[in-house]
Amino acid sequence: MCENCNPLGLKQPAASQAHGTVLLAIVAAVIFLAVLGRVAIAGIGPFKGAVGNVVSAPPGLAVTLTVTNLGTTAGSSTCRVYDPSVPGIGPESAFITSPRIPPGDTISFSQQVAILGSVVRPLAVDCTGP
Repeated sequence: MCENCNPLGLKQPAASQAHGTVLLAIVAAVIFLAVLGRVAIAGIGPFKGAVGNVVSAPPGLAVTLTVTNLGTTAGSSTCRVYDPSVPGIGPESAFITSPRIPPGDTISFSQQVAILGSVVRPLAVDCTGP
């Protein structure tokens, strides 16, 4: 180091200085990424979903969902399709990702789901945002 940078003639910076600087940089980066992530997903959702037509399509069911984006930004929703007569979240739930939905818009789409079996029965849906 030069004399201006090291007026006391220390051989190297103290370990606490080096570690403190690195810790401060990591904390600042985490805060920056958290704010950036929040801004990126602001206004997406909430989503409202409904089950439309359910048709047997072996080895599963062809399920038609109608999803509405109630937010102010376009985004996709993850919808859990399940049999409401079976309690809890278990292997009899299917997770379906919707196409991108413009803000305030409603779309309908179909997806084949094998995990629910091929017997047509009443199904329910819960849709969430990012």
